[in-house]
Amino acid sequence: MQPVAIVRPLERRRVTKGKLDTVPTYKDDYRAWDVPKSELYKPERSYYPPTVKFGNSTTFQDDFVPQKIEPRQSFKPSSVVERSTVPFHADTSHRLDYVPHQLDSKSPRPKEVYRPAEQPFDDLTTHRRDFQGLAGESTRSCRPVDAGVTRLAPFAGSTEFRDSFQPWEIPPPRVREAHVHVPPSGTMQLHSTSHLDYVPYQARRVVPIRPVSHRRLDHLPFQGKSTTKEDFPAWESCRPGLIKKQPQIRNPSGKFDGLSTFRCHYVPHTPIPAESCKPSQAPFRSSGPLDAVTTYVAEFAPKPQEVCPASYACPPGHVFENTNSQGHKFFCKIETAPASKAS
Repeated sequence: MQPVAIVRPLERRRVTKGKLDTVPTYKDDYRAWDVPKSELYKPERSYYPPTVKFGNSTTFQDDFVPQKIEPRQSFKPSSVVERSTVPFHADTSHRLDYVPHQLDSKSPRPKEVYRPAEQPFDDLTTHRRDFQGLAGESTRSCRPVDAGVTRLAPFAGSTEFRDSFQPWEIPPPRVREAHVHVPPSGTMQLHSTSHLDYVPYQARRVVPIRPVSHRRLDHLPFQGKSTTKEDFPAWESCRPGLIKKQPQIRNPSGKFDGLSTFRCHYVPHTPIPAESCKPSQAPFRSSGPLDAVTTYVAEFAPKPQEVCPASYACPPGHVFENTNSQGHKFFCKIETAPASKAS
């Protein structure tokens, strides 16, 4: 790399003949140098935008070449039904072990003929017979007695609130007298505390202190290389390649047999029919006589059957009273007060 030639500008000489120097220190000491543009240390750009849409290939497309995929052999069984030439054996355990029994013939049961009742229907129930109802006093009304208000009497508009709280006499509000503004006499004193206490001083103006100008008189070319650029030069770097792992399982080279571990080691066995543990259905016969005594027969106590009073033409303990328009008969008890009963 060739060194950069830097041209130092000419120094400006001061010419002061009774005139004030108005050039500041910054412009006097720091002048613009004619420095040419340095070369870039950045590597050249190897990427060029494509002229066609999606023209450039990706890293994945460059490293992984597409390979032809061969269709795999299907091990799925065919859906075609294979018909067997052997006749179907339809004997089951139920058919082999079943023993048919001859059933006794059933005697026909004669149908009962409907006979309407000769007596009218008596709808007297147990509830109506046993619950007669108790005679009690009628419920008294809790409503107050209406004394009646005469409309001619004047309306009393006084209430308890009006009687307890009488209006008070409030005195009228006091009127405040307005003060008349009286302007102060004389002139206004505009002196403040700072004006009265401040004492002016005669001070001199501060002279500006300029730094000493350190000018270099050497005409050597400017060294544009820094310590960092000399110690750390740019390295030539290249893009590292992809790290691919070696396959641990080798691909088979021969033809695929299509036999799995199950098919290789499977040994077919002839099924042995299971022995039936079902008991025989032979009837149990005993030589001794049948003991017909049961718990119900031993502990049963017969009870007298009560006769429904509706079966009597005139129930005992009742006296016929009358018959309504629908044909219902009404009876009343002899012991208690007469009460209507429908039969």
